[in-house]
Amino acid sequence: MTRYPRDMRGHGPKPPHANWPNGAKIAVQIVLNYEEGGENNILHGDAASEAFLSEITGAQPWPGQRHWNMETIYEYGARAGFWRVHGLLKHLPITVYGVATALARAPEQLAAMQEAGWEIASHGLKWIQHKDMDPEEERAQIREAIRLHTEVTGAPPRGWYTGRCSMETVRLAAEEGNFDYIADSYADDLPYWVKAGGRDQLIVPYTMDCNDMRFAIQAGFTDGTQFEGYLKDSFDMLHAEGEAGAPKMLSIGLHCRLIGRPGRAMALKRALDHMAAHEGVWFATRAEIAEHWAREHPPTSRQRPSEMDRESFVAEFGGIFEHSPWIAERAHDLELGPAHDCAAGVHNALARIFRSAEEPRRLEVLKAHPDLAGKLAAAKRLTAESTAEQASAGLDALTDEEREAFTKMNEAYTEKFGFPFIIAVKDNTKATIMQAFKDRLNNDRATEFETACRQVERIAKLRLLDKLGA
Repeated sequence: MTRYPRDMRGHGPKPPHANWPNGAKIAVQIVLNYEEGGENNILHGDAASEAFLSEITGAQPWPGQRHWNMETIYEYGARAGFWRVHGLLKHLPITVYGVATALARAPEQLAAMQEAGWEIASHGLKWIQHKDMDPEEERAQIREAIRLHTEVTGAPPRGWYTGRCSMETVRLAAEEGNFDYIADSYADDLPYWVKAGGRDQLIVPYTMDCNDMRFAIQAGFTDGTQFEGYLKDSFDMLHAEGEAGAPKMLSIGLHCRLIGRPGRAMALKRALDHMAAHEGVWFATRAEIAEHWAREHPPTSRQRPSEMDRESFVAEFGGIFEHSPWIAERAHDLELGPAHDCAAGVHNALARIFRSAEEPRRLEVLKAHPDLAGKLAAAKRLTAESTAEQASAGLDALTDEEREAFTKMNEAYTEKFGFPFIIAVKDNTKATIMQAFKDRLNNDRATEFETACRQVERIAKLRLLDKLGA
């Protein structure tokens, strides 16, 4: 059995209504990353100097050496950039992603964060790469980050974001931290729940696009107006979606050494002024968003099709294609994943098996369908699905004249094509069904065979919508 672990569906085409406080149309969440003093440096016990997110294009690590230029760029963030950004944002509820060792080296900045009422989430022990780290070493660093964070700030962190993470980070953080949220994801505009570390873990996604890091990469912003314009456009789009009834979250990522430069800070101010001028804007910390989401949209348990064993899957979906459980049996062997945990997903899996079957096997499926208003219906020997479907079009309450007409059409159709007339009755009325009978009797067999197959798939889709919802 092959199962695909990535969730390519998420909330789907109709995400849950966020219900932001006071009917807000958008939640604006600002993150200030405090990393200065926690970056790679041989002074910190690292093998080389830092090479990530600075003003030095194409910087490379210097093994065994300190890098004066790199160090002073990071120092700018702590010495000057932080205080400029603090002056702009101290009146707003924001979240700090604080690297524990960096916070420990910044007592005045930490005090200013706390006096402003900012949430201080954990950004790990050090601002280093984790992708090749042994999981147990990463676990140990998460534990030490929580311990040091608690010691330095006076309270354990409610949220976690590693950033330069591994494939194990979310699991390890969920196991170790009992966090209200983890932010190591860029997958959505809304929070969502995952199973991680043996618990329901809330994910509050972060951002790479509305992020001043793009000043420090080649495919990024070259001046403040580009950043300002991008923030405004992102805000305007999401605010409009909120006014249309689908509120979202705008996440903005900042770094002291980047946005703290004068030419960029002014662009941030203009963008924030633009947002503040709108009605229905909720500026919030990540902890506040997580608390709200957990209250409004707590995790739910349901049996997911992609997680069912074969027996359960066939029991649940074996009758979707009439009297053809072999389709569900084979569909269970496909590469199913979270994207298949909905009506459209299960339908696609089942339809793939049906479409790829040889014509004689598909013909068996067609022949498994009953005549419309035929003898099986009169004898009450239809499946529950067929009974309900035929009743929806009034085929269980025909006059004698209508029944005779249907009988004649059934006989003429079956004699010509060798399989019963099939149509998704839920899409039709008695009148449109009869007209379709007459029209399709004029088709050649090949055309009608394909038409009947498409109708079988349509019937299956409608049955799955009834079972699983839209």
